[in-house]
Amino acid sequence: MANPTPATAEPTQAEPVDDKRWLGLAVIAIAQLMVVLDASIVNIALPSAQRDLGVTDANRQGVVTAYTLAFGGLLLRGGRIADYVGRKTTFIIGLIGFAGASALGGIAQNQEMLFAARGLQGAFAALLAPAALALITVTFVEPHERAKAFGVYGAIAGGGAALGLILGGVLTEYFSWRWCLLVNIPVAIIAVILAVPLIKQSRAEGDRRYDIPGAITATLGLVSMVYGFTKATESWTSTETLFFIGASIVLLAAFFIIEANTSHPLLPLRVILDRNRGGSFLTSLLVGVALFGMFLFLTFYMQG
Repeated sequence: MANPTPATAEPTQAEPVDDKRWLGLAVIAIAQLMVVLDASIVNIALPSAQRDLGVTDANRQGVVTAYTLAFGGLLLRGGRIADYVGRKTTFIIGLIGFAGASALGGIAQNQEMLFAARGLQGAFAALLAPAALALITVTFVEPHERAKAFGVYGAIAGGGAALGLILGGVLTEYFSWRWCLLVNIPVAIIAVILAVPLIKQSRAEGDRRYDIPGAITATLGLVSMVYGFTKATESWTSTETLFFIGASIVLLAAFFIIEANTSHPLLPLRVILDRNRGGSFLTSLLVGVALFGMFLFLTFYMQG
């Protein structure tokens, strides 16, 4: 007896492809350009801002440190917020907040106001940057398209730092150092207007519990480390320097212990323990330290 013909499974309907995904990538690239450009453009404006606002040599690094403290300390938390609140929503909030902080810095009348504005910029950048990366990941699901999208993102990140040096010089020389901050406002407005129709909303599904102990230890550890190295420029052996660097080591060690034992880690250790990923992260760290340190000190050297 012949075997019966097997039943043919009914074909499943393919998930519709987002026709606007490449335009959405352009919006994400604009936002990333603004964040990266701001890191180098402010360095060029810093000597002029210091003279205009009467910032002392001892305090001038606060313009950079305020941004770094907020951005580095809140970056992991910003990524988790984007996953749960909604990546598009977080992306737009980051753009609007970054523009508002830039406006505050552009009209700053004293160093305290400028430092506060830079801190706010860092906080909203900590929302914006991980949301942008997550949007690329969920928008481009095909491996070859995702590779192209991240290639564009990486090119913007690399070129933005160089563009910031040129643009910062032009704006400071022919207009005012304040425009190095105010230039973010029209860029952010354009990005928000385009993001509303072009970017799709997405959020994490499944276990929505939040790693509160990990978030606290990571934030405090990173803030302590950055502040400790900032104080080290005055003295490596001072009590304050040793305290904050030591506290950062303890807090970050506690963070990794928590991540290894929690069921819903803020930073799954498999991400950084993977040889390829871990090596690329370490390389990015070393390049960033060398590159942006050079930008800052050469700016003062050449302008002075």
